[in-house]
Amino acid sequence: MPKRLFLCLFFACFGVTTEVIFVAISNLINQTPYCNEPLWSLTGKTYVWMLPIYALIPLIAEPIVTKTKSWHFLLRLIFYTTLILSIEFISGFALEQLTGKCPWEYTTGWHFMGYIRLDYIPAWMFFSFLIEYLYRFIDKNLNHVT
Repeated sequence: MPKRLFLCLFFACFGVTTEVIFVAISNLINQTPYCNEPLWSLTGKTYVWMLPIYALIPLIAEPIVTKTKSWHFLLRLIFYTTLILSIEFISGFALEQLTGKCPWEYTTGWHFMGYIRLDYIPAWMFFSFLIEYLYRFIDKNLNHVT
């Protein structure tokens, strides 16, 4: 399997898995059960639309991770998080134009036009850290595989 295809599939799966876990834990913390399931069932959800969105991670990360590696850690996280919020906004807007509705459509928290939630910035920063680490680790190790 070509390296780029593997990375796209890996990050698509990693992204949707992380999202399901985040939603389940958020619902537990906020005491908002999903689909009348008990809170401790840790039921989460995502959207099929997220697979191609998360699959973009390595395509975007490839040129950026190399160019930003000399930047201060916090500056990289701020840059990555801004990029994530931009992609979330653009993809939410595009999906609304395509399907008539943005799948995630935020109505609570500090949201901007229902497409992004600014109070999720710490979570996106942590996700950025994981993505950078995983991307560098996988990229380095795939280069050693013959």
